[in-house]
Amino acid sequence: MSDACWWATHLVRGVLLRVPDAGPYLPVLEVLAERGQFGAAFWLGLRLGDAERFALLRRRVVRDGPPGTPDRCLDAVAGLLAADPTGVQPHLVRWFTDERPLDAAPHATVASAAQALLHTHRHHAIDDLTETLVDRAHARADELLAALAEEEPSALCRAVVRWAHDERPDRRVAAATYGPLVAPHATAEADREILRDAALALLARPADDTLHGAALALLIRDPKTRPRYLTRALRRFIAGDPRLPVSAPAEALATHPEPVLAAFSARLHAPGPAPDDVLRGLADVTTPALARRVAALVQDLLETRPETAGAAAAYIDRRLEQGPAVRPVLFPLVSGLLHSRPAQVRAALAPVLAAPGTAASRALRDELLDVLLSQERDPTVLESVLRSVAHGAAVRGEARTRERVHRTGLLLGRTPEGALRFDRCLVEQARREQAFATLVARWLRDAPEEWAALIGPSASRTILNIAGGARVPA
Repeated sequence: MSDACWWATHLVRGVLLRVPDAGPYLPVLEVLAERGQFGAAFWLGLRLGDAERFALLRRRVVRDGPPGTPDRCLDAVAGLLAADPTGVQPHLVRWFTDERPLDAAPHATVASAAQALLHTHRHHAIDDLTETLVDRAHARADELLAALAEEEPSALCRAVVRWAHDERPDRRVAAATYGPLVAPHATAEADREILRDAALALLARPADDTLHGAALALLIRDPKTRPRYLTRALRRFIAGDPRLPVSAPAEALATHPEPVLAAFSARLHAPGPAPDDVLRGLADVTTPALARRVAALVQDLLETRPETAGAAAAYIDRRLEQGPAVRPVLFPLVSGLLHSRPAQVRAALAPVLAAPGTAASRALRDELLDVLLSQERDPTVLESVLRSVAHGAAVRGEARTRERVHRTGLLLGRTPEGALRFDRCLVEQARREQAFATLVARWLRDAPEEWAALIGPSASRTILNIAGGARVPA
């Protein structure tokens, strides 16, 4: 720094720290903050109101050095928050709209840094924090409230009951939003009692009918109030109330299986789009006796509504990942569907069974895929298998991928149309998955006679070109 710059900088610093009110100099201070001038001591020493100071710190933290650097402004803000959480929280939530990356941590932004600070120092004034966040009505505030539902359920339960009794409609909406969110984590009896109070307060307002589904969801999760409110809740669930999540009646299955299963059946068979959310929620029912009854619901659904096969396949996929213990329920269900349902259903199940999955599901997926391939002749279903095998080749491994592709090719090659579809599908997948193209090219080079019976010359040349020519590394 030249002598002139040094003197100018120190003059500006000295003058601004001495003026009784630095407010009139905000335009100059904003420029200095954005350029990263001066450390935290300077910005804390200015005679300014809190709003102006935090607005300047918001500009300045972008230029902070990495953690451990002396006089960082973000560290100073953390200290202010710890010393006066109630006063500082409202200023920090205003940073949620600032997505500028921090120089020292480009993966972080001003907004995410503010969110992290509020989370780290949440214990100092947590009730004030919940109010500050609900006031802000921003996606980052919602994220932090959702985190508090899991990590600080007692605090969020207190907030929910305050909001449920509040005369402001937006607060009651917040109670209906966060009550069901915190309920699964509210295991202490005192917290459950608070949520009961909140739910009853919401139900007591006839004008808030759109919030009653959330209130009923809380009441049927609670064993003490479930018997009284279950029928009313199930009626709303069947009608598709968006504020009554699937998880609430699913929790009541253990004590009231008959009416709850009847409600699920009615909801599944109602006209409209495929019930993805319902089946997704039912996938979490793992008690063997109840899981069998849920499987029967899925089987019945596909018999009467085969167009819901995609949602049913997602249910089966989720169940498979729960590990080998699902086999007694899932194997009979899926093998029965593969033998008795139309191609539309089998085509939806095929990519689930042909997917590599994780170690928890791989053995059962392979076993069920063998069931499908042992009797499948529909080319659409077989193409679905081939696409899924190609997509998961990197995870599944070469030997298993080769066996699946070869077997599918043999099945499709039984007819001229099927052989053409096999060629076309192989080429499409090779174009989409370079790793798969490399594998197929290697097979063509290592065993040309074996694959010549399955893959046509044109498709072979195309795949070799995609893979980089006939000389494919071993």
